[in-house]
Amino acid sequence: MIDDTTAHLPTGDALLTDAVFQGARTVGRFVDDSVPDALLRAVHDTVRWGPTAANSGPLRLLVVRSREARERLAVHMDEHNRERVLGAPVTLVVAADTDFHRHLPTLAPHAPTMGERLAGVPDVRAAMARDNAWLQTGYLVVGLRAVGLGVGPMTGMDAAGVDAEFFAGTGWHALAVLNVGWPDGEGTDRPRAPRLAWDEVAREV
Repeated sequence: MIDDTTAHLPTGDALLTDAVFQGARTVGRFVDDSVPDALLRAVHDTVRWGPTAANSGPLRLLVVRSREARERLAVHMDEHNRERVLGAPVTLVVAADTDFHRHLPTLAPHAPTMGERLAGVPDVRAAMARDNAWLQTGYLVVGLRAVGLGVGPMTGMDAAGVDAEFFAGTGWHALAVLNVGWPDGEGTDRPRAPRLAWDEVAREV
């Protein structure tokens, strides 16, 4: 039995896990450099392959760059989050698309009638969209960190207000806001907070 599998990781893998987990921090302070669209696309092209239920892939992204769009978003954020949105190089509004079933003929050809079945159960679709979009958000945060970007996730907002402002007439529903950019140093002055250990979170049956 191998007691410490991390000791057997290649150096490159060890550096990557540090960049996306152990050494990464929630970033609130960024340098004044832009984040290219091509880099965001490249990250998405990678993380979109993460698994979701029935390959539903309900995550949707609103890329907020301009000052005008940033101000429109900021008014729907909790007060302590407004300056963070206004100061980030780019902000991604993470949304769940409850109309994801329309894409299932392409995404799930192994289940050709699934989209039709889900069309008549909006509550099921809403729960499925939310659960799987959150799963994809985790992939996205890890992917952004893997290319050296800092991420500041926030849920303190009027989600219904964001929906009305940006997503009216669609099946998109805001879940979170990710401020993204190149960290200024560690990107935070807060000391690293602890995490629960395996014995505190796991049970075996």
